[in-house]
Formats: sequence, C-alpha cells, structure tokens
Amino acid sequence: MADAPFIIVEALYPGLTQLDFTGPHTIFSRIPGAEVLVASQAGGPIESDDGLTFAGTKRLSDIARCDLLFVPGGLASTDVINDLAFMAEFKRLAAGARYLTSVCTGSLVLGAAGLLKGKRAACHWAWRDMLPLFGAIPDPQRVVRDGNVITGGGVTAGIDFALIVAAELAGEAFAQTVQLNIEYAPAPPFDSGRPETATPEALAMSQARYAKLLPGRLEGARVAAARLSVA
Repeated sequence: MADAPFIIVEALYPGLTQLDFTGPHTIFSRIPGAEVLVASQAGGPIESDDGLTFAGTKRLSDIARCDLLFVPGGLASTDVINDLAFMAEFKRLAAGARYLTSVCTGSLVLGAAGLLKGKRAACHWAWRDMLPLFGAIPDPQRVVRDGNVITGGGVTAGIDFALIVAAELAGEAFAQTVQLNIEYAPAPPFDSGRPETATPEALAMSQARYAKLLPGRLEGARVAAARLSVA
C-alpha cells in the first residue's frame, strides 16, 4: 500500500445488521496504512436492527473521497435505497473509489446506485433474486469479485469477504495472520448455514419468516430500480 492513507468508508444507515458491519470492520481496522471512516447520512449515532448503537459516525457529506466504499446489509437496506440524500452521497463517493464493496443485502445498495449493471454479485440467499432488478447477475458464492466490485453473501460471509479484501490490499500472508489473530476457524454446531444444507424444518421456518417481509422489501427495490431505469 502507498504511503498516503488508504481511505475506507463504511457507510451505515439505521436498521443495518450489525454483524454485516462489525465483522468486516474488525478486519479493515487492522489493515496497515488504512484509515477507516465510519459514516452515515446525518452523522452521529446509528442504531442497528438488534438495538446496538454505533456512536459518533461521520457525515458522509464531510468525507471528500475514499479508496474503498463499503456498505453492510440489513432489512432496512430496501428502505435506504430510496433515501435520496443517502444515495446521492453514496454515489458521489463511489464515483472516485477504487473498490466498491458490500456484504449481505448491501449489494442491493450497490445495485440501486447503478454500480452492478452486468456484474456478478453476492447477496443473502433469501434476497438474491432481487439483484436482477438492478441489472446484476446473482452469484451464490460466499465472496464474489467482478472487476473492482467485491461482494459478500449473508451476514457471516462478511468475515470471509474482509479477509479477501485484506489479502488484496496487504498480501495473503497478512490476511492469514489476521485470520489467525481473530481465531477465525469456523466449526459450526450444525450444517445449517445454507438453504442447500439446512434441514427441511429450518428452511421452512426461515422461508415463512422471509415470505412475510418479501412484499415490502420487493416494493422498495422496485421503486429504486425504476428510478435507476429513468436515470
């Protein structure tokens, strides 16, 4: 990395999923030469979907530029894509960024900003089918790279995603050291982390929950996609 700070902007919004953010942040903050800025539209405190509050975020409008732009996911991602003020600042920073990145449904934010047309992208499995609304190509892999766009799948994939970014910026040996330091050696108690391996009962329960949320989320995505189409 160059002598000048490599600026990483983490763009937060109310209702984000905190692990989408905190997993990558843990790794980004360890990358040598990186300056990590946690930001939001209004600045100040941002509350996640599970009630954790992140204080002291910077205003996006106060940040002149970044080298890497990152956005986490969350159920509120289909709300923030219709927050015109947030999206304007997000697109401004994206225009000069070297890397455009996301985790989970953060890829819907990238898509709504017009950054995924014709590109492969990851997303949480339950919402992956909304990516084509923005001209993106859904990819079921845990981490997907297409040019300067690097996206992670749902929630915990953010750690895998961030390690890939760390390897890109500081080398594979460094990324492996970070993985060791945070003792990232997944050994889940159940093989239930993907719909392909989950039990029928677990999958049915998840699908029933998401089915109730789908109409509102899909409407938000369609509104944003229509705006993008007009633009």
